[in-house]
Amino acid sequence: MKPRLRDVPVLGRDGFRRLAYAEWGSPSAEQTVVCVHGVSRNGRDFDVLADDLAEHGARVICPDLPGRGRSDWLSSPTHYTDRAYLRAIATLIARLDVEKVDWIGTSLGGHVGMLMAAEAGSPIRSLVLNDFGARVSAASLRRIGAYLRKHWSFGSIDEAETHLREILAPFGSLTDAQWRHLAENSVTAEGDARLRFHHDPAIAMRFAMPVIFDIVLWQLWDAVECPVLVLRGAESDLLSAETVEEMKRRGPGGQAGRVRSVEIPGCGHAPALMDAGQIAIVREFLSSAPPARRLGRAVSRMNAA
Repeated sequence: MKPRLRDVPVLGRDGFRRLAYAEWGSPSAEQTVVCVHGVSRNGRDFDVLADDLAEHGARVICPDLPGRGRSDWLSSPTHYTDRAYLRAIATLIARLDVEKVDWIGTSLGGHVGMLMAAEAGSPIRSLVLNDFGARVSAASLRRIGAYLRKHWSFGSIDEAETHLREILAPFGSLTDAQWRHLAENSVTAEGDARLRFHHDPAIAMRFAMPVIFDIVLWQLWDAVECPVLVLRGAESDLLSAETVEEMKRRGPGGQAGRVRSVEIPGCGHAPALMDAGQIAIVREFLSSAPPARRLGRAVSRMNAA
């Protein structure tokens, strides 16, 4: 199965910008899944997962966040904000013409998903957080920031792949074909024929100031009511096992038993979701999570009782 590459205009602080996305499966499918990538990645990271979910009947939408992949760059580094990402994805969901979506978010994509799920009247029916949670370690953010601030370039796709195999080793054990897929969709040629990562270097400005303390998001987490699956790379330096256990105990979802977790062996930050076993875990969760409206009726019946 091949994706349909599309885009939608999104209004931001500097006018309209194009938000690109890949669409898999039938537009008339009963279930729509939105997959959102990490800070320097793009939506094609989800090709293997999206193909599988589409084969099982879902419509899958994989956007490139602003400044990444085929999406337009923003005019100022200061415009790459959580609000800009929320606005872009809200516009995309409106284009899809569906009432509810299931969300799979890796790293930054998980953060954006939490932000949207915490909003009143959120369209998110269920949420998969791939190595992201309510407490993010400062050490991991310093590592990510230091990497993003470097200006990498490569003389060939083979050279880019070699680099990615090293720097993305925490993704887990991938096939040669999968590494080549990541390489081909991670870089683009510039005027001097060198290959550079397919994102705006300005996104690194968010990490210009050193992160001293862990980022604590419990207030946000405590507003998330939908069913949640937390995936944690067993060797992750971003999401601790202790944070995952606390997420399962607190907040409306955790207290109601709607938060599940799975630790993925042989991975750090973050599992690539290309392995058949990892995909099966996600697929099972998406097929079993009850719609939010059923949860609402259940709560109403409990209150009435």
